[in-house]
Amino acid sequence: MVHLSRLVVLAALLSATARAAFAQAPDLEDLLYLELDCGRVTILMRPDLAPLTVERVRTLARAGVYDGVIFHRVIARTLAETGDPTGTGNGGADLPNLPEEFTIEPFARGTVAMAHGTDPRTGNSRFFITFSPAPWLNGHYTVWGQVVGGMNCLESVEPGVGADYRPLDPDRIISARIAADAP
Repeated sequence: MVHLSRLVVLAALLSATARAAFAQAPDLEDLLYLELDCGRVTILMRPDLAPLTVERVRTLARAGVYDGVIFHRVIARTLAETGDPTGTGNGGADLPNLPEEFTIEPFARGTVAMAHGTDPRTGNSRFFITFSPAPWLNGHYTVWGQVVGGMNCLESVEPGVGADYRPLDPDRIISARIAADAP
């Protein structure tokens, strides 16, 4: 009985320690705010998973590359893709492509990943956000963030039509800001 009570106390202490660790505020350098017509979407960036990709997103956000960019591909209840300054879904920023930083991080609701062409080393500025779990994507894309606020806003973006899932009247990112720089 004494052994069991020690285990209960130990479990309570570990639980309190875990709660305290999760309660710490994230580094403001690791939060990305996307302002949309429907409100703010907050993404917790994960440099622990994809340091090169997160640094690229910070660079592009600070340069204003994502401001005014449309959601060029939206598959209802599956994902929304954006980040192409040309608006075509085939372009990227005027920077070299990134190497893949694949992990085993599962694609859950709100997962943010770098988009790429048929060659996984063509990630540049385009990214997508999943609306629901998408296990078929696991290990095939660089996961660099997780939506932690505003998912309902994001899910209201205009869905696409046709084989390319392009919205007829696409929603835009009004602005993209790193929290450390935001007013």
